[in-house]
Amino acid sequence: MQNTLGDLNNHLFAQLERLGDEELKGEALQEEMNRAKSITSIASQIISNGSLVLESKKFMDRREDADTITPKMLEG
Repeated sequence: MQNTLGDLNNHLFAQLERLGDEELKGEALQEEMNRAKSITSIASQIISNGSLVLESKKFMDRREDADTITPKMLEG
């Protein structure tokens, strides 16, 4: 299974559309709101994980570009 951030975006907009259904009332609306909270929580974790991966990649790219020669230790 290969999900993408685009897929996540589509799921979030689909959830938004379900919440915007004016015919949804009472228990069905409450159930949809609970579902939306769960989806939002999971989406936040996915986005946080993606941000961490991106920051790690940036760090590794900067490290590869840096001058890796270190000065010799001075004897005292």
